[in-house]
Amino acid sequence: MQRPLHIFMGTISICLALTFPACEPSKSKESVEMSDPNLSLQPLDMEPLPLGAIKPSGWLMNQLRVQADGLSGHLDEFWPDISDSAWFGGNSDSWERAPYWLDGAVPLAFLLDDEELKNRVIRYMDMVIGNQDESGWISPAKETAQYDLWAVFLVLKPLIQYFEATGDERVPEVVSKTLRWVEDHIDRRPLFNWGKFRWFESLLSIYWMYERTQEDWLLDLAVKLHAQGFDWESFFKRFPLTGVTDKGKWTYMGHVVNNAMAIKSPALWWRLTGEESNRQMVYDMIAKQDKYHGQAAGIFSGDECFAGRNPSQGTELCAVVEYQYSLDVLLSILGDANFGDRLEKVTFNALPATFSPDMWSHQYDQQVNQVECSIRENRLWTTNGPESNIYGLEPNFGCCTSNLSQGWPKFAAHLWMKTKDEGLAAVAYAPNVVSTHIKGVPVTIEVVTDYPFREEIQFRVTVAEPLRFPLHLRIPSWTEEASLNIGEAQPLRPEAGAFYVLEREWSGTSEIELVFPMKPRATRRYNNALTLERGPLVYALKIGEEWKRVNQDKPHRELPHADWEVYPTTPWNYALDLNEAGLGELNFEEFPVGDLPFSPEGAPVFVRVKGIRIDTWKLENGSAGELPRSPVSTSGDLHELVLIPYGCTNLRIAEFPTTK
Repeated sequence: MQRPLHIFMGTISICLALTFPACEPSKSKESVEMSDPNLSLQPLDMEPLPLGAIKPSGWLMNQLRVQADGLSGHLDEFWPDISDSAWFGGNSDSWERAPYWLDGAVPLAFLLDDEELKNRVIRYMDMVIGNQDESGWISPAKETAQYDLWAVFLVLKPLIQYFEATGDERVPEVVSKTLRWVEDHIDRRPLFNWGKFRWFESLLSIYWMYERTQEDWLLDLAVKLHAQGFDWESFFKRFPLTGVTDKGKWTYMGHVVNNAMAIKSPALWWRLTGEESNRQMVYDMIAKQDKYHGQAAGIFSGDECFAGRNPSQGTELCAVVEYQYSLDVLLSILGDANFGDRLEKVTFNALPATFSPDMWSHQYDQQVNQVECSIRENRLWTTNGPESNIYGLEPNFGCCTSNLSQGWPKFAAHLWMKTKDEGLAAVAYAPNVVSTHIKGVPVTIEVVTDYPFREEIQFRVTVAEPLRFPLHLRIPSWTEEASLNIGEAQPLRPEAGAFYVLEREWSGTSEIELVFPMKPRATRRYNNALTLERGPLVYALKIGEEWKRVNQDKPHRELPHADWEVYPTTPWNYALDLNEAGLGELNFEEFPVGDLPFSPEGAPVFVRVKGIRIDTWKLENGSAGELPRSPVSTSGDLHELVLIPYGCTNLRIAEFPTTK
């Protein structure tokens, strides 16, 4: 949560070194000297394609349409933080809200090729560009020492996406002038608060500008920002946040969104240093987040600071979408296929589960075991308020309302990347059409699939003239005996957990098929609970729901963007009569992928299992009480239960106790 007082902050900078000496701001931690003539950037392993090169299709296009028809496409019409934003000439927020919204609305508009939404976005981007004065100051707010530079770093991200989609030549000049202003400003007023803890986000625009101009001052600026920013690498080397954050103890370094962003910081810094230790730190950070705070949906807890592994704790929506984008960046820099596995897990589970199916409402916090969404005081949350897990317009705090839009569009925009060997890499899978040039020749690849709900993925590769180039196809680590079928030849058996390189001469239109067998898997989690997975999907108990409208006296809560509590109408407190040895007997049933696949009624796949009620496992202040440690002793009757994909649920149990 970015709290209102931080918009006016900056007069006090907390010296974290008093508590954690290893976390002092870095001072030339690597041998990088200012204006070093040899300073340069390490190349990307894979280069993202410009916005517009990938067009979603099938269920993914429909999901983006649902998003545009919901909050994302209408916030600028009624929500004052956007509709009356100072960035757009109004009198409301002049800090992060409009830049956050644009960071998702820009790719959404151009991916859908929605003329009405594109025209609005273009008008807003004209206003953002027009805000900049001759000094380079871009914010509509008055330039003061108390203005946190996080918003300045942030607004450059939608500007660059806008340039990729439109080619507007004003953008590079605006980005350069802004960074020049930052360079001068931080010499006199060092980073503080959000800007200090998110300093590495500025590297995205700095590197983008450097690769266009090769101007050394940009890399010097990166070094300055690194020296003033929070030292995430040293912090994680002695990671002290291994338990649930004390209730009410809010910290920047334990903040869930900061940490979702921070996993890409060592990789971004590696591009300047070339030090292997920076690359390895990415894996160390993710491993520690998983070990101490990991959740079944692929992300870690934080409501709003680190909250341990209990599945009744929450995870903030902002963290979900920022974690997705960090994984996009890591795929590009490091080229590790396992980041694609994690990206899909978060995108297909945690992302849709935190929205109502029509995307007109969202949660601030989602829970893996979420059995009631209600307004209650003294929930388990570390620092969040009583409305944090209801579905609504801006439950708890409005940062997620402005930031929620980037999840699906950025996933769609990064499905393919260009490789160093002049090929294309499929880094994640969903229906789409990619169009680009390889060695000057137009190439189009159509991906036809209902993945992740199905195992098969069809590719139609069309080239304007015969052309030899490699396709890098990500083979998930969870699959066994994946097959790659090309015409009448014997199927190839690519290795799991890596990119399979298919290099050949392509001519006309060629068809290939990937099949990823999806065998059910079980993982043991908090209190030895069992989570069932199949392919990239986590499965959860389907619970009956009653939606109750609340907060009708609050402004801007008229339908369809109203606030809702959700209550269970069927039991949820079951132990599964299932263990790892019985997974092979499970029978998954499939249904057509409809208009709302991420909904309880529209789930395209489900599985029936047996379970026994645990009467002692009860609701505690709106959440499932302490998860009984497995195995549990119980003598009740067996009930048939239906589990559906986690992302299709609003209420759920996804970490189950199991019987003896």
